[in-house]
Amino acid sequence: MRAAVLREFDVPLTVEEIDRPTPERGQVLVRIVASGVNPLDTKIQAGKAAHARIQLPAVLGLDLAGVVAAVGAEVTDFAPGDEVYGLCGGVGDLQGSLAEYAAVDARLLARKPTTLSMREAAVLPLAAITSWEGLVDRAGVRAGQKVLVHGGAGGVGYVGVQLARARGAEAYATGGPASMHLIESLGAVPIDYTSTSVEEYVQRYTGGEGFDVIADNVGGPTLDASFAAVRTYHGHVVSALGWGSHSLAPLSFRGATYSGVFTLLPMLTGRGRDHQGDILREIAALAEAGALRPRLDPRPFTLDTIMDAHRLVAGGTTDGKVVVDVVG
Repeated sequence: MRAAVLREFDVPLTVEEIDRPTPERGQVLVRIVASGVNPLDTKIQAGKAAHARIQLPAVLGLDLAGVVAAVGAEVTDFAPGDEVYGLCGGVGDLQGSLAEYAAVDARLLARKPTTLSMREAAVLPLAAITSWEGLVDRAGVRAGQKVLVHGGAGGVGYVGVQLARARGAEAYATGGPASMHLIESLGAVPIDYTSTSVEEYVQRYTGGEGFDVIADNVGGPTLDASFAAVRTYHGHVVSALGWGSHSLAPLSFRGATYSGVFTLLPMLTGRGRDHQGDILREIAALAEAGALRPRLDPRPFTLDTIMDAHRLVAGGTTDGKVVVDVVG
């Protein structure tokens, strides 16, 4: 099969012929139709993501959508011909989705939402699982709460806003001037962080009390701002970007709490894979109910132009999530 292989960090991926995997016990062989490209994929390729624990040579690619080609022993939830999607690999020693086939732990997969195309489904897994773990698993977002999503027009934030609203919360989201209309189209209150201070928007939208839940999808100073904008006593900040050094004093002075999210953990450790599949089934149900939709960059890419896709994503100039068409 054809696959895009990383042989050295910070060297372009090369498209090669490698052996097609055979599904082992508990695995599903997926014919991959589309692969979503995430900023993390580009950092892994550049050698700037040690936490992904990549073992070279490696086939990268975190997200996939495709069709079941075969199943291994003891797999009862899937059969050949099923359309599936998932966060399958591209970290540790797990083969990623930039290949025509992948043998994937069945627990990491779910049936593709029937209302979405393969390309649309392929961009959801990482963003959706990250948002769900933070907003639902850690913070327990519910109706009546005010939820602030930082980076509401980004890949994870775009899903997070929709997830918060689907659970009955009142959504707010930060972004630059160019993203205000997009955020508003999702049903969230847009906040231009370039022209509005933390103190100003906390006072304007919460009467100075702070937001019940804040999802940080930006990191750095934005995480510090989250600690200062969360609700006193009962507020909860969640982030998948807790890098660097941060003072917890503003959070502590408000009597609030913080949770970190590390979405790759089930793939790296083998623990929690069943729950990852459960989340994908919940996300599929929301998509089929019309409560969640992905946003795709219209530019086409294939395995042969994968580095063009990486450069676009790394440059931060995408207009939605980037997709690589693997098999037609």
